[in-house]
Formats: sequence, structure tokens, C-alpha cells
Amino acid sequence: MSQNHDCVVYTERHSPPRVLQAGESIHIERLPLGTRVIFPKPPLPGLANPGAAIRYAIHHPEESEPLYAMLKPGMKVTIALDDISIPLPPMKLPDLRQQVLEILLPLLADHGVEDVHLIVATSFHRRMTESEVRRMVGSKVFREFWPDRLYNHDAEAPDGMVKLGETRHGEAVTLNRRAAESDLIIYVNINLVPMDGGHKSVGVGLCGYETLQAHHTPQAVRDSNSYMDPDRSAIHRACDRIGKVIDEKLQVFHIETAVNNDMYSGPLEFLGKREEEFSRFDWLKAEAMKATLDQLPWALRRKIFHSVPAPFELIAVAAGKTEPVHRKILDACFRQYAVPVQGQADVLVLPIPYLSPYNVNSILNPLLVQVMALGYLFNFYRGAPLVKKGGTIIALHPCHDEFDAEHHPSYVEFFNRLLPQSRDAEWLQKNYESEFAQNPVYQQMYRHGHAYHGVHPFYMWYWGEGGRLHVGRVIAAYAENDHVPARLGWERARNLQEALDMACQGLQEPQITVLHAPPILIADVEP
Repeated sequence: MSQNHDCVVYTERHSPPRVLQAGESIHIERLPLGTRVIFPKPPLPGLANPGAAIRYAIHHPEESEPLYAMLKPGMKVTIALDDISIPLPPMKLPDLRQQVLEILLPLLADHGVEDVHLIVATSFHRRMTESEVRRMVGSKVFREFWPDRLYNHDAEAPDGMVKLGETRHGEAVTLNRRAAESDLIIYVNINLVPMDGGHKSVGVGLCGYETLQAHHTPQAVRDSNSYMDPDRSAIHRACDRIGKVIDEKLQVFHIETAVNNDMYSGPLEFLGKREEEFSRFDWLKAEAMKATLDQLPWALRRKIFHSVPAPFELIAVAAGKTEPVHRKILDACFRQYAVPVQGQADVLVLPIPYLSPYNVNSILNPLLVQVMALGYLFNFYRGAPLVKKGGTIIALHPCHDEFDAEHHPSYVEFFNRLLPQSRDAEWLQKNYESEFAQNPVYQQMYRHGHAYHGVHPFYMWYWGEGGRLHVGRVIAAYAENDHVPARLGWERARNLQEALDMACQGLQEPQITVLHAPPILIADVEP
């Protein structure tokens, strides 16, 4: 049977096997009779002329005068850009940020604006490399601005941050000094998931530690009934309060974009199809890819997956004031992502992809596997979680005990020194967060290398707090070792069938649901 425009299907006796991507692997699985499989919606068609749409949005903004009317000769302008964490995977060229910049920069020059800086709004993410920045903004913009007027945000730069004030809740509002001292901030955003954009863009992307402390907490995650649902998210409420202080004190012009969910191209294109739509050739490709990947070392598998860009297309663009712009883009996101679902599952199967916002061109280490399962994928809902309270999540991933020493040095210490002491997020926050945040070695690696800030693994652990408290157990299927799942507080199974046997033991007619993602979807769940 099927429902919801075929986005939700139930396996029947003769239904095809499912191709599930998990890490740098592909698994071809036959699911038990009656298993519910939730598919993403097909990609919405992209706008016919993205450049024209961007120009129209800039000249016909939401609740704001047109951008050209704000420009005056001699003014100081800062353009902030989303970093490499979105979209995922990185999009085919030209990147949307390049397309926006190649419209913005001539407009500024035509109005006599010469003092222009471009800042990659990394917050506490790693600095993007020179080649990554060049790919994102295009060679022409890169040659003109890098490195003096195009650079990564540095939240630890001496005298590089300004405190603008506090919210009515006492939350500190800190901001990059160059942006805070500009006559105009223009933020260029790509909304990949509903937690992106809006007040979070400037208020998080260009902030310092004192501001992140306000909402990057275990309690904020607990108080968010899905942080993919901004209306019910304590994290977003805090970001909104901080962003409103910024908008009161500074002139900010947002350009937000939404893309469709067309993630796969080239040799991975068949992964974007439903298995019911596979041709015989598609099945041959799936089986051949699985057989080939199974013979390759993990590093080479990872390189193959990371090398294939996504053919995302622009489906909406809006410009102007923060809140009306964001509402318009969120509407477009949910048109692409929202899938109605009736009822919660006893067992939720989550294939964990090879990529997260925090390991582009890197390794999905154990803490990132955890945040993908219990943070991102668990929170891909509105209304109620896909899995019942006390239910079971089966996470499909090899759970390598492997870390990128350049990108994630503090993760290694967090995983090997702190988690053996406790998995309690509040205890970890109280006893160790400030130590890692103030560690001078980690600060230098963040500022001058390509490391995530020393405090970042704490945020990844907090991000999984909602899922951790909601489910009764997590089983890691296909985990290649015992100790990584054990340290995360999970169980281990050799394969999906063994995991299902473990999860369903003692249950009468359990409801099993598979979230067939990626691509991204948001389940509108009615319990």
C-alpha cells in the first residue's frame, strides 16, 4: 500500500529491496513485510533564470527599500557568506554564493562603494581553505578580494569582536568587529534545512563564544521540540532574540536562497531514485557499486563520495528584512521537504550518510555519527518524533574509530578522555566546557589552522540530547567494532537483520519505519 503521494510506502511480499547509503557504503536490504519506508519528495523544478530571480529579489525586497537605495559613496559594507557546511554535498559550479556576489559587487561599485569586505561566517567551524573559498566565490571574486578583503571569521581574534549589548533574557550579543562597524551588513545565505538562515545567520555566523553559550546548551536542545521546526525550538527563540538586538543596532540586508533536494549526479545519480523506479541497468549499477566499494579501503571510498558535487537548483530567493525574508524561504523549504506521516514507529531505521555539516572533505568521526543519528536525522520532524518515546533507533554505519587530526583535534580528547567518565551532557558542560573553550592550543589551531573550535565537540554532544533522552536504545548495525558504539551508549549488531531481531524482541507486531534519506525530508508526524 502507499499514501501521501507515494512518499510513504509499506513493504509488501514482492516489493523490491532497498538501497540504503550508510557511511561510505551501500547496503541492498530486503525489509520485513509491513515495514514503512518514508521517501523524500522528488526535487522541485529549479527557477528558469536564477540570475534574474536574484536581481528581482534585491530590487523588490521584503519590507525594505531596495538595496541600491541604501548605497552611498564612501560607505563601509560587509558581505557575510555561509561557509562550506551548506549545502551538502557542495553544489555544482557556479555556487549560488558566487552567483549572488557577481550581481552584488558590480552594484556596489556602481554606487561608489569601495570599502567592501567579504567574510565567511564560520562561527566556531573550521576555517575554509584557500581552494575551498576560491571554489565557493569563483576565481574572479577570489582574485580581487583574497586575502585582505575576503577571509574567514575569527571569533578569537584579539580585539576582533564587539559586544553590542544583551537581550531581555540577559544573553550577550557579540559580533565580528568589522561587521559591527560597517554601515551595512549584507548576508548571503543558502537554506539547506529549516534550522538555517533568519536571525541565526548573523547572530551565530559572526558571533563569539559568549553568545553561543546562550543557546548551544543541553537545556536549549531539550526545550526544542525538533530544532528543525523553528516555531517550537528554544534554540531559534534565543537566536531570534539575539538577532533582533543586531537588527535594532545595525543595518542588515538579507539575501536568502532555497535549493531543491537534487543531491545526486554522475555515478551516484541512481541513488536519487525510488527503487520501484530502478531500471535493470540501475540495479546493475547499484550491485556493481556495492561490490566495488566493498573491496576498497575506507579512505578511497570516502574520497569517491566527497568528489561528486550535487546538482542543486535554486527554487526560491528573497531579500530584505530578516524575518519576512526568512518566512518566505522557510515556506519554500517545507514545500520541498515536508512529508505527512501518520503514527510513530517502535523501531526507526536511520542510514547515516557519509557527510554532515561538520566533515566536508574530512571524516565522519564517532561524535559526528552520533549527532547525525540523534541530532539531525532524529530531528527531521515536525509535530512528534518519528519514533515513539522509549523506542529504538537502528543507526546504519561502520562507526570507525577514526578522527581527522587537522579538523577535529579536540574531538579526540572529548571522545577518549571525557566520554569514559560520563555521557551526561549537563555534567560535561559544567565540568569541562570552559576548559576546552579556553584551551590556548585549540584556539591557535582554530585561528591559524583548519580546526573546529575546541568547544565544538561539546555542541555536537548537546545536539544529540533530544534523541538521547527520547529513545530507549540505539543499535549500531554494521559497526566494525564494539568499543565505539559502547562509548556512545549504543549496542552493536553485525547487520540490519540482527539489529531488527534485537529491536523487535518481545514486541507484538512492531511498527518498523525506515527513513530513506538522504536526500533531506521533514516528516510532519501525527501520532
